[in-house]
Amino acid sequence: MERPLLQSALRELQVFLSARRFWATFGAVVLIFWVTGPYGTGERLATVPRLGFWLVLHAVAWGIAVVAIVAVNTLFRRKVPGLLPRMALGTVVASAPVGLATEAISLMTFGGTLTPERIAESIATGLLLSALFCALTFMTMSSKQTEALAAASPPATAPEDRTEIPLMRRLKPESRGPILHMTVADHYTQVTTSRGRELILLRFSDALAECGDTPGLKVHRSHFVADAHVDRLLRTEGRLAILLRDGQEIPVSRSCAEAVRTRWG
Repeated sequence: MERPLLQSALRELQVFLSARRFWATFGAVVLIFWVTGPYGTGERLATVPRLGFWLVLHAVAWGIAVVAIVAVNTLFRRKVPGLLPRMALGTVVASAPVGLATEAISLMTFGGTLTPERIAESIATGLLLSALFCALTFMTMSSKQTEALAAASPPATAPEDRTEIPLMRRLKPESRGPILHMTVADHYTQVTTSRGRELILLRFSDALAECGDTPGLKVHRSHFVADAHVDRLLRTEGRLAILLRDGQEIPVSRSCAEAVRTRWG
């Protein structure tokens, strides 16, 4: 996977793993399987071991499904229109590894012999678990998660088009892409784009003047954040902050707080 695609996949993976609804849904599913004890686990396992079994099984299954769906979403974003079809394709891709992984956990727990019939059944079960994950995740996604995963990758832009934003001329060609975040670093400005991060010898005020019509806000005397890079707003010790999609937490100055709430609240 090329570096820009890898960075995009990692950002999307972070979107999944940082979402409270994702973990709430995961916990609810584990709880349901624990209480109901399907596939004979209610009779074959005591209460605590049964919880451990379903917790491990779902953690492994959901982990594989997340990676598969994010990878497919990143690789096929331009070829397969629509987030749901891409998630469904990721579900199919994940079914075999999910089924084999869950079968291995079952064999380690209950014993038995691996046969072609059991392998086929495990893949079918993996498809069912992956489909369950896909459906529940899609239904419980926040609007920001959906936007982050559904947004089309920026189309390949010719170098001459990128230089329409004056700041792009100061960046190395491999770093040129949509601006996500800019911050002060001593006498330099650190510019983060969709393709990487670079320090340039330029005053922050001049960098702001050269970022063109990039949609975003100056949120602090030393931070500019683009719309596409905002995950959510936070309250830290009574002060407003912004959680970026790469996990950074950026302070918001009091003078910018109202504009930030209006734009991203």
